[in-house]
Amino acid sequence: MTISLKDIQQAAKRIESAIINTRFEKSQTLSIIASTELFLKFENLQFTSSFKDRGALNKLLQLSEQDKKSGVIAMSAGNHAKAVAYHSQRLGIPATIVMPTATPNVKVVDTQNFQAKVILEGNTLEEAAQHAHKIAEAEGLIFVHPFNDEHIIAGQGTVALEMLAAEPDLDCIVAPIGGGGLIAGVATAAKSIKPDIKIIGVQVAGYPGTYDAIYGDSGIQGGSTIAEGIAVKAPGKLTMEVIDRLVDDVIVVSEEAIEEAISLLVNIEKTVTEGAGASCLAAVLSNQEVFANQKTALILSGANIDTRILASVLMRRLVKKGRIVRYKIRIDDSPGTLSSVSAAVGDLGGNILEVFHQRMFSSLPIKEADLYLTVETKDVSQSEVILKKLMELGYQASMVED
Repeated sequence: MTISLKDIQQAAKRIESAIINTRFEKSQTLSIIASTELFLKFENLQFTSSFKDRGALNKLLQLSEQDKKSGVIAMSAGNHAKAVAYHSQRLGIPATIVMPTATPNVKVVDTQNFQAKVILEGNTLEEAAQHAHKIAEAEGLIFVHPFNDEHIIAGQGTVALEMLAAEPDLDCIVAPIGGGGLIAGVATAAKSIKPDIKIIGVQVAGYPGTYDAIYGDSGIQGGSTIAEGIAVKAPGKLTMEVIDRLVDDVIVVSEEAIEEAISLLVNIEKTVTEGAGASCLAAVLSNQEVFANQKTALILSGANIDTRILASVLMRRLVKKGRIVRYKIRIDDSPGTLSSVSAAVGDLGGNILEVFHQRMFSSLPIKEADLYLTVETKDVSQSEVILKKLMELGYQASMVED
């Protein structure tokens, strides 16, 4: 079966009463940073915080009454799970979700909150899928695939209809690629409406399955990633056929680039994205020459990031930018020394976050100690001014890089 524009238009009508036509607007600041016009599609604002609502609902609405009564099963790293669970709950369909054991806890809990039965099995999506298929066969459940399904692809493609209705003169759409359901639907809709539009896919460095399928095996596979939503080893058969025909290029981005994109979206757009959701911005910022002088749409595909991971990302970016630094200062281990050092740092505008004395595990003389200060500063230059001042005061001080 070949997905058509008509299939996607019908899906849009079918799901419109329960899906949010999310914000789609130009980011003035990010456009300046990227030296091109960037428009953001805030799919992270769907009810389950990802675009997956679209395909899941389109699939569930087309089940027979008997299938709905029997129930459904899905495998997912999180967003598809939440979407299937939520809309199954709305429609009164029993749902079982198989998730990899390393799935972030926030996604597991959110899925359970929609009354789905959650089973943690397998180290990868592929292993979770194998287990889900066994349960489906044993219990007579309908398997709802996260991407290799015509109804899922058509539902995901509805996001392109909304973007082009709002901005008909878009030159390029950038979408993340895991299994390929989103980009297959988007490419089908967008190229049907505007054949000369460019469709660019994005993958994370550890999981370049689609990139490898197009350009040859890179030999890179697996490992932990902040973009677990697109940590899929290989695209689906249906999605790859569409990608081969309609997608213009695939860009692979680093973990570092994704972390920076998450931070920028929080600080500039005041919006939370998960790793997969920030990957499109990461691709543009890492390849600005590719997108120069184009009106480019970025799909912020989801917001389901563990709060601990989000906090770590934001703090790590402050360290990278020199906004949080660590000093190692040799001091006399005597009363008043710490307050003198603290006063010097405070007088220059530094905000001390952590203080640690190293006395025990050291070869220093008994009346000396290494003092470690973690300090928040305005920028790198202020950090260097503080270091210089400490040295002028006679302290043996250095910046701890690692």
